[in-house]
Amino acid sequence: GDDSPMTARVPPELRGSDDWIGQIVGNYRLVRLLGEGGMGMVFEAYNEAAGGRAAVKILRPEVSMKPEVAGRFFNEARAANAIQHPGIVRVFDCGQTVERAAFLTMEFLEGKSLRSLLDGIGQLGSADVVRLGRQMASALSAAHRKNIVHRDLKPDNLMLVADPDIPGGERVKILDFGIAKLAEGLSGAASVTDSNLVMGTPAYMAPEQCKGAKLVTDRSDVYSLGVIF
Repeated sequence: GDDSPMTARVPPELRGSDDWIGQIVGNYRLVRLLGEGGMGMVFEAYNEAAGGRAAVKILRPEVSMKPEVAGRFFNEARAANAIQHPGIVRVFDCGQTVERAAFLTMEFLEGKSLRSLLDGIGQLGSADVVRLGRQMASALSAAHRKNIVHRDLKPDNLMLVADPDIPGGERVKILDFGIAKLAEGLSGAASVTDSNLVMGTPAYMAPEQCKGAKLVTDRSDVYSLGVIF
């Protein structure tokens, strides 16, 4: 594609996360690495024209070239924007850089994951479990009403962010709908998931999910939520 003033050309040799700092992706300049894995990276980014921060998730260019992986990556935008619930992280935009690295720009959350909280204190009291559990169940129910199944619920994908307008002063946000199962009408195409493919995190997966992705339903998410409780 042609160079765009809003999307930087990232030279092929720029593969390390440090090399992305300062690049403009979408409408945002990447300013700080928040986390990375084998598939991609997440950066804090700033919109210099309008102000405001975002989290930018980038799928590494070599991974973005695989259509089935990029498709699951963009599922996150479609799922989050279809659900429209305060407990689901908002996705602002998605696309590809000139060098074909797939990206999402999403709501920047200041807080910590439920995993981080549990690592620090070991276990929540029953009142906190009920308070946060109701929020998780509300957001999950909103997803299921849109025929969207998360398929990877776990403490790592649950963020706690300050919200003074609700009891307890914090809100749970569900992250990472990247492997969500979407209804055919929402995704615009029939599912091409291999029936034998297993996606998710084993310790939180329902028995039917361990047997294959095609067997996953909204009840599989409820099982994962029960394990988290």
